[in-house]
Amino acid sequence: MVKRTTAVKIRKAHRYLGIFLGIQFIMWTASGLYFSWTDIDEIHGDHFRNMDYEPVAFDGLIGFSDINIPSKISLLSLKEIAGKPYYWINNEFLVDAKSGNLKKGVSEQEALAVAERQMSPDLKVKTVEVIDETDKHHEYREKKLPAYVITYDSPENIKAYVSVVDGSFQTVRHRNWRWFDFLWMTHTMDYESRDDFNTTVLRAFSLLGLITVLSGFLLWFTSSPTMRKVVKRKK
Repeated sequence: MVKRTTAVKIRKAHRYLGIFLGIQFIMWTASGLYFSWTDIDEIHGDHFRNMDYEPVAFDGLIGFSDINIPSKISLLSLKEIAGKPYYWINNEFLVDAKSGNLKKGVSEQEALAVAERQMSPDLKVKTVEVIDETDKHHEYREKKLPAYVITYDSPENIKAYVSVVDGSFQTVRHRNWRWFDFLWMTHTMDYESRDDFNTTVLRAFSLLGLITVLSGFLLWFTSSPTMRKVVKRKK
């Protein structure tokens, strides 16, 4: 068996590591419980969406040869904006799919029409604004900008985001999603962008957590009367 002084040092190390890591252990446990007890579809805001939405079918569209843009077509998709068809080409050009005219972004009314088709009809619009930039902690981070922010009159503080450039419906954000996002940040310990699992802080705390657990086992081994008897018998 180890000496008493060594056992005391192990006990102190375990205690101080526990104090130092305790808050983060609580956050890991609390966030893990929240993740396991929540419905991810609800976090995504599906219950605020119009789940019966179906894309509109169009006819009488112009051919690709009639599209006049200053570059060759490498990527194309058909979009519906406020009941009208548009080609979204090369992730850059929005073209009227019937006239061939180039469109420079979408208006507020068009954005509202897009959101109306995507969101639950029971929701009432409260405010509409445009954002041109976001930081790494914003709920709309790393998505298309500029964007319309459509806020609905609800206790959940629901917001829908529609791209100004191509009129695409981007995402829904609400109170529970924001809680999820905050707890996700504490779980990954990425306090800058929230989505990086390879941060130095997370690696360090994970290693220290492992050391804390191992020191606990070692402390039990050095202080257990049963283990002392086993060691004495072997001697």
